[in-house]
Amino acid sequence: MNGSNGSPTLDEVAQVAGVSRATASRAINGGQRVSARAQASVDAAVRTLGYLPNPAARSLVTRRTDSVAVVVPEPDERVFSDPFFAGTLRGVTRVLGERDLQLVLLLSRPGASTTRTLRYLRNRHVDGALVVSHHRDDGLAEQLAELDLPCVFGGRPWAGGDRVAYVDVDNTTGAREATQVLVDRGCRRIGTVAGPRDMTAGQDRLTGWRQAMAEAGLTDDAVEHGDFTAESGERATEALLAAHPDLDGLVVASDLMAAGALRVLSASGRRVPDDVAVVGYDDLGVAERTTPPLTTMRQPVEEMAERATRLLLEQIDASGSARPMKVIIPPTLVRRASA
Repeated sequence: MNGSNGSPTLDEVAQVAGVSRATASRAINGGQRVSARAQASVDAAVRTLGYLPNPAARSLVTRRTDSVAVVVPEPDERVFSDPFFAGTLRGVTRVLGERDLQLVLLLSRPGASTTRTLRYLRNRHVDGALVVSHHRDDGLAEQLAELDLPCVFGGRPWAGGDRVAYVDVDNTTGAREATQVLVDRGCRRIGTVAGPRDMTAGQDRLTGWRQAMAEAGLTDDAVEHGDFTAESGERATEALLAAHPDLDGLVVASDLMAAGALRVLSASGRRVPDDVAVVGYDDLGVAERTTPPLTTMRQPVEEMAERATRLLLEQIDASGSARPMKVIIPPTLVRRASA
């Protein structure tokens, strides 16, 4: 006896196992309210017949989709050009692969796109969500907490941090250490290309720079902001050199922006590190290829993504009852020729 497509059916599994169809279904789709003896009989029947469960039927029983969303509130071009996102996705897929779970990538720009993303999550098309590159005005932390959907943020959220789990690098300490490298080198006019004002990573790295400047008794007025892209690093460095031509050190909040800064410094005739020493932040493959190679703070993006994904799976397995966890990972200094 086989189904119309030649595959064994659930009724056949139940018959071979000597149990009811309902018991066979529960045993195959999670084992809830099934005796150990019945479970063993169904498992043996499944192996004997080569039965493959219907994913749609399974999801009705387990209320699971076996998929996890990675939500990125950034434009498409950022996601596919910044090595941060590639590293994050590698870390996520490595962990999901261990559990045979599917990744669903949701690119969510502010406005209608965010509304559509939240509707998708609200309708439980995924079992949980990992949010990376969170911005102040997207409201994702607060809204996901209200949805009671298992979620973890890659990076400290602006609001709702006590209600959602997150994994972050210690950005304040990292920027402070990066600045101290230049102070120890003897730099006294140190500027910074800070990250976006609406991201906690940008805010925290700027705070760390200011702390180190204050401890060294140095002026902290040489500040320009970028958006973590190389082009914004170029624009910010041009503005800094115009306003502060005596700049002898530069702390840049991402390696992509630092690559742009190095191009501007070279074009202006300033030697790195002889005239201006530069320290970046990330170490995701860009720093080794700049001229000169970039001294930078390494944030272990793949490790962070793996930790965040495991936290998310713990929440899902606990049916959302797990306490929101906060994990802070220290960055490490990588010395190269730019400082």
